[in-house]
Amino acid sequence: MSGPSKDEKTKGGFFAAMTSGLSVFGNAMHRSVGGMLGHEGVEVINPDGGKEDAEEEAHRGRWKQEERDSYWKMMQKYIGSDITSMVTLPVYIFEPMTMLQKMAELMEYSHLLDLADECEDPYLRLVYATSWAISVYYAYQRTWKPFNPILGETYEMVNHGGITFIAEQVSHHPPMSAAHGENEHFTYDVTSKLKTKFLGNSLDVYPVGRTRVTLKRDGVVLDLVPPPTKVNNLIFGRTWVDSPGDMIMTNLTTGDKAVLYFQPCGWFGAGRYEVDGYVYNAAEEPKMLMTGKWNESMNYQPCDMEGEPLPGTELKEVWHLADIPKNDKFQYTYFAHKINSFDSAPKKFLASDSRLRPDRYALENGDLSKSGAEKSRLEERQRAEKREREAKEQNFTPRWFELTEEVTPTPWGDLEVYQYNSKYTQHRAAIDSSDSVDVVDVKSIEFNPWQYGNVSAE
Repeated sequence: MSGPSKDEKTKGGFFAAMTSGLSVFGNAMHRSVGGMLGHEGVEVINPDGGKEDAEEEAHRGRWKQEERDSYWKMMQKYIGSDITSMVTLPVYIFEPMTMLQKMAELMEYSHLLDLADECEDPYLRLVYATSWAISVYYAYQRTWKPFNPILGETYEMVNHGGITFIAEQVSHHPPMSAAHGENEHFTYDVTSKLKTKFLGNSLDVYPVGRTRVTLKRDGVVLDLVPPPTKVNNLIFGRTWVDSPGDMIMTNLTTGDKAVLYFQPCGWFGAGRYEVDGYVYNAAEEPKMLMTGKWNESMNYQPCDMEGEPLPGTELKEVWHLADIPKNDKFQYTYFAHKINSFDSAPKKFLASDSRLRPDRYALENGDLSKSGAEKSRLEERQRAEKREREAKEQNFTPRWFELTEEVTPTPWGDLEVYQYNSKYTQHRAAIDSSDSVDVVDVKSIEFNPWQYGNVSAE
């Protein structure tokens, strides 16, 4: 079962009036600038404009012309390839955050999962849970690249919604991360392995991962399959992000599911940010309609078998974007700043924590030269550790997660699944029960995700 197609929607039903006008725009985005600046076939997309705006848009963006031209020449050989860990990029297109921290951003509106756990109505439960999954897309539209985690790097978070959160980089080739979050209402477990396809001036990102949420009261298990993402105007033009396609959340306990369609951006921004769809019961009958924008709010309303609103009901808001800082350099939310701060770290947090990365910290303080040098040093140290492991015929073993024998299919390929081993819970319990009140200057802690003590980077 998939979400309502455009053809189905335009035949009737609640969403017909909203979507019928989109057909004249199509899927906006294929506008190339032949021969522009000598770069044949460059596809440049202005999300707020039409076909004629492409060449003007190509001159915009954060790249300096000489750097842009140099990277375009270098990157052409990678067209059609998965470049997840193949290409070294300059730090001035980075944000001072790692992928592990970005995984934690999904916890901002975790109160929606608390409500899902408390909810008696199985369909409203899915409304809450899918709205939680949608809420992070405002953060995901940031156009700065997060740092790739070093193997063994971790990120810990507390002081938000009663949650304890731990993420770890469990594999370097292929790059894979695992995370576990938990409070009194739910547990959250994810194995993440991004797959990409470089298309020249854009990048398709496929979320090859498994996301599971267990609601504690009834033991309900929810499985999330997000839509793919497209990053437009990587080198030429202003970079922007879209996530067209279906998001599917399935209640593995009952068979109910929500299928929500993320509209692609059309010419002049038509349809951009819009999300709509239904919550279905196990017999695939619609029970709730949902509609909204992933960068603003989501709403729901009970519906009949035809997907029409039930008489006597009204559209209700379930999630709304919180206030955000104005003119923030990295387009951060207040929660993103909290994630980056030591205020959200537990006492005696691990020395492998992302906050301690010297390249991330230097970029946060505006020192691009130092950030680039530290990034290169960390990456070379990681390569040196790999050589050491190979020489000793050893394998890397994650500390907080373990590789299972389970291989789960995804729309974009099979995934080896890591599971939380509960050792972090024991680790934190021992620390939290300790009477020690040692005061440590966190800035004096050296970042240490390493498996070996002193490995030469020569």
